[in-house]
Amino acid sequence: MARVSQAHLDARRRQILDGAAVCFARNGFHATSMQDVLREVDLSAGAVYRYFSGKEELIGAIVGEVLGQVHEGFEEAARSSPLPPPDVLVASVLGRVLATKESVTVDGRPAFPRLVVQVWTETLRNEELATVLREGYGAVRETWTRIVGAYQDAGTMRPDVPPEHVARTMMAAAMGFLAQQALFGPTPAEVLSDGLRALMSVREEAGTR
Repeated sequence: MARVSQAHLDARRRQILDGAAVCFARNGFHATSMQDVLREVDLSAGAVYRYFSGKEELIGAIVGEVLGQVHEGFEEAARSSPLPPPDVLVASVLGRVLATKESVTVDGRPAFPRLVVQVWTETLRNEELATVLREGYGAVRETWTRIVGAYQDAGTMRPDVPPEHVARTMMAAAMGFLAQQALFGPTPAEVLSDGLRALMSVREEAGTR
């Protein structure tokens, strides 16, 4: 029997993950069955179960992949010299992640932002998924905290704010931007960059913090 190449295996896994993402974004996790996923990807149960044991593993794989991409994007930026400003950094990483998912659509609109909101909702009842999300976001927050420390050491960011507070705020901006995309439709990442840059330009009045 001919040996299946790694490229073929990777492509098949990608097909299953993208199909599952469409199903979850369209109908939510609980309303989606494995039969729905099989129909979406047009594969047999044996072909799909070769890669994933069921919905829970599919959800975990999708979430882990995305958080890994975000984390690696910020880690790469953290190694840059000089560091790009926060508005450029957040928007560039988020824009790259969105670009890798733009071909996965539901009703002609990107599925990824809708999927993100579904994941957040599911973590309220699924402790295993919540753990995956906490660990993933924790890694991103740790990287951002180091980036903020580097800004402060370079004198480009005020030093009197705890780095983790800034890191959480920048993550909140990115998460809120994704939520808006799910609610209101696609928006270029440059919009986020422009907004952050404008907020960063606000000057303090004398006598204020």
